Amino acid sequence: MLTINKIDGNKYLQQNTVYLNNIFDPLRLFNLENKYDIIVLVKGGGLTGQSDSIKLGVSRFLCKIDIKNRPLLKQQNFLTRDPRIVERKKYGLLKARKASQYSKR
Repeated sequence: MLTINKIDGNKYLQQNTVYLNNIFDPLRLFNLENKYDIIVLVKGGGLTGQSDSIKLGVSRFLCKIDIKNRPLLKQQNFLTRDPRIVERKKYGLLKARKASQYSKR
C-alpha cells in the first residue's frame, strides 16, 4: 500500500505506472513489494522529483533494515540523490540569469 500526503498513491501520482514502478523498484529488487506499506509526506518539485525522492527514502530504509542490501542498491543507482538545486538570484539581474534587454541608444 502506498500513501502520499494522506492520499492514495495511485490517485496522487495520477495512475502513472512509470512513477509507481520507480517507487517500488527497490522493493522489487528484494521481493518485498507486499511486505511493507509506504506512507510518506512530500512537498516541492513535481511528481517526477517526488517519486525519485520516495525511491531514495525507500532505498535508505532497506539499507537500515539490512546493511547487506546496500551493495545491490548502490549498483542499481537507487542510493544516488539528484544534486540539482535552484540557482540563486544575482544582484543587478532580474532572476538568476535573466537581465534587462541591452539598449544601444
